[in-house]
Amino acid sequence: MGKFVMKTNEKGSRFVLKAGNGEIIGVSETYSSESACKNGIESVRKNAVAATLEDQTAADYVAPKGLVLKPRFEVYKDKAGEFRFRLKAGNGEIILTGESYKAKAGCLKGIESIRNNAPESPVVAE
Repeated sequence: MGKFVMKTNEKGSRFVLKAGNGEIIGVSETYSSESACKNGIESVRKNAVAATLEDQTAADYVAPKGLVLKPRFEVYKDKAGEFRFRLKAGNGEIILTGESYKAKAGCLKGIESIRNNAPESPVVAE
């Protein structure tokens, strides 16, 4: 089982989601307060399970018009040409981002790890 690790400093609070092996599989933005950070964790728990997959690297991908109001994982390529993902809540806000992967298969495994770990992972402070 993974864990959410919350860190607070003078700039605010943020969290990382670690897999059972200790590897970081997702990071949050910096929140202005610890309570807002905890709300972010709950949003990841809720949305990771319900999220659809939007593969923006697929050859037949067509970007949706307007604001898409549903939780989703977006797979995309970064400026270095590597695969990344972000989890967006139903309101369109990014609530978690993943690391970069050289292969799309690794990126998709990262998403599955988020889906498997987020719902039950405890929160610990560092």
